Amino acid sequence: MKRYKQCLAVAAVTVLVACGAEKADSGAMAASEPLTGVEWRVVSVTAGGATHSAPAAASPRLRIGADGRAAGNLGCNQFSAPATVQGDRITFGALRTTKMACDPARMTFERALSRALDGQTLTGSAEHGDLTLTTSHGDRVNLTRNPHG
Repeated sequence: MKRYKQCLAVAAVTVLVACGAEKADSGAMAASEPLTGVEWRVVSVTAGGATHSAPAAASPRLRIGADGRAAGNLGCNQFSAPATVQGDRITFGALRTTKMACDPARMTFERALSRALDGQTLTGSAEHGDLTLTTSHGDRVNLTRNPHG
């Protein structure tokens, strides 16, 4: 009986190690670009087939910290949210935002970006300083590494 329990323990550890290694390797994003600790500038949001470019007067940006918090600017208002990164998936919790009003172009962009992030799980693809986050519905947020962040 003791030998049987030892064999089960060895098998369980082997499975856990194998699964853990597989999960660590599944993060295609991590291999090409670091995701946390980098400030990303939001370039555009494509939602419902319409692409919204970031207005020139806006400075939408996103940073995901290693502490599991995301923060940035939606185009007019500042935001923060819990964020979990697992492999190539990023899950945002509910966004908390400031409540300023800006010109209509900035507010339209902000609403599209907020809908794409708020409480969503997105799949990320990062390469050569660019990051694309895609929702399960096919909406996309296109970002580029902020050289000043």
